[in-house]
Amino acid sequence: MTTQEVFQILKRDSISIFSEEGLKEKLESGKRLKIKLGADPSRPDLHLGHSVVLRKLKMLQDLGHEIIFVIGDFTGMIGDPSGKSKTRKPLTFEETRRNGKTYMDQVAKILDPEKTTIVYNSDWLGKMTFADVLQLAGKYTVARIMERDDFAKRFAENQAIGVHEMLYPLMQGYDSVALHADIEVGGSDQTFNLLVGRELQRDYGQAPQEVITFPLLPGLDGVEKMSKSLDNYIGVDEEPGLMFEKAMKVPDTLIEDYFRLTTDMAESEYKSLMAEDIRKAHFAYAREIVRMYHGEQAADEAEKRYNEVAKGGIPQNIATVTLPKEPIGIIALVAAAGLAPSNSEARRLIQGGGIKLDNKQVTDTKLTIEGVDEIVVSKGKNKFVKVIFA
Repeated sequence: MTTQEVFQILKRDSISIFSEEGLKEKLESGKRLKIKLGADPSRPDLHLGHSVVLRKLKMLQDLGHEIIFVIGDFTGMIGDPSGKSKTRKPLTFEETRRNGKTYMDQVAKILDPEKTTIVYNSDWLGKMTFADVLQLAGKYTVARIMERDDFAKRFAENQAIGVHEMLYPLMQGYDSVALHADIEVGGSDQTFNLLVGRELQRDYGQAPQEVITFPLLPGLDGVEKMSKSLDNYIGVDEEPGLMFEKAMKVPDTLIEDYFRLTTDMAESEYKSLMAEDIRKAHFAYAREIVRMYHGEQAADEAEKRYNEVAKGGIPQNIATVTLPKEPIGIIALVAAAGLAPSNSEARRLIQGGGIKLDNKQVTDTKLTIEGVDEIVVSKGKNKFVKVIFA
């Protein structure tokens, strides 16, 4: 893509650009820009909601700009208060580093790791003296910090706000100062923090970064933003069969947004599919997502598996477990197959009708399996395990 084409896509898909003219000027300057994205390491699993921003970074990376991925190991020990109704439990330094490593392994599915600079903000925040912190705090007033909707709401509801939380936007903003960032990108929920960085750069005598915010992708429930904690997400590292099944659950009203924000499919192509047959469009989306993250063959196999399960069949190439050839209770079998973390959870699943043997539902927790060479145990619609007795 050309610089102009990328600029137009950024305009089309972003929520806000601060400022549009400044962004265009920097992109057309011929300078290799430093483009920053901050990552909260408290949740190391990436989903398609994260890919909305990462895919835009890939476009900028392909233009030759430097992508700086900031792992917030130091700020993670506070926890981003954005959108939170109460103070978050801080992470340990070791937890932030461990989660950050997992994060980058998954980011490599979208960005070129050889062209991505990875930094940890403890490298500069951890070296600040108390005098440095006071100088930073003096750049902003309490009134300005309280303009944040979440802080204002918590204050009005007499919810506790830690002083350390009020420093979080300044710490994140200082990352831009330390890196001399030209552009910072993030979700629309990060707008306040990103603009603080822009203002702090002015205070420290730097040219202010341009800020681009992107929409928060709604989850599979069609209501809340995509989130692992709400179990309404499609993970970029999930196995192909599960990814395909989840993609088929995208609400009809959101499928166009999912195509536009999370794939490279041409607008004319997916709109044509939607006009022809919305279910056909869902299949095309599911195939494309699996292909992007796992390859063409995996997409073929995932679609085949989906169709087999939809027809009430048992898919091929499922996981296998070998057990001694002796009688075993259904509860122990479910646990041994790895479909439940404990006997009590296995019992709950069986009683709730969530377990099948050879595609036949079982609810008798006292059932004993014996006299067979193999049996397929399944949980829900996508977890199948073949148990071989030998």
